[in-house]
Amino acid sequence: MEKTLRFLTKLKKNNDRDWFNANKKEYEAAREEFTEVVEKLIAGIAAFDPSVIGIQPKDCLFRIYRDVRFSKDKSPYKTAFGAYIAPGGRKSMAPGYYIHAEPKACFLAGGMHMPQPADLLAVRNAIVADPKAIPKIENAAAFKKYFEKVASHEMLKTAPKGFDPDHPAINYLRLKGYTVAHEIKKDADFKDPKFPAYAVRVFKAMTPLIDFLRSVKDK
Repeated sequence: MEKTLRFLTKLKKNNDRDWFNANKKEYEAAREEFTEVVEKLIAGIAAFDPSVIGIQPKDCLFRIYRDVRFSKDKSPYKTAFGAYIAPGGRKSMAPGYYIHAEPKACFLAGGMHMPQPADLLAVRNAIVADPKAIPKIENAAAFKKYFEKVASHEMLKTAPKGFDPDHPAINYLRLKGYTVAHEIKKDADFKDPKFPAYAVRVFKAMTPLIDFLRSVKDK
């Protein structure tokens, strides 16, 4: 994704509307390149996760425009491209797969990032019922090849209300989301034509977590 990272590198240094409008064609070329990769990822994921069949890249891509209404940082544009591949696309709360393109900060991720309270409660109840569910996922060879552990953006300091603080899976119950992430350490790897195939393998390795979260959410 040469065009994608090159444009984003420039945007980071020139995050204003005048520059963006003057370089709109370069933005459109970069977004088209990223869209083509997302299309390949959807097709690759569909081979082992039929729920994404028929999803269009445009429904997965996040807008580049920032919402600055409540932010001290008034920069108008995000300096990264992102796409969330799941039934329903980026607006879906369903467990799914995420790709993040940003110079020197590219990564692949998946799971449930910020679940609704009812969904979070359902996952916690499932963990109480089967404390070994997530450890089993984490200990799989395919998982360990790409990920360290299931984590979240935030973690409670103590047990959630109504849950036993001495439960054997308390560290999982304290999570506010259930996600995994795989860092792409070199931008050159992200630009490699073989990257989409590599990303699909990473996403496939996280499917046991996706399946677990979906089975809980759908009950």
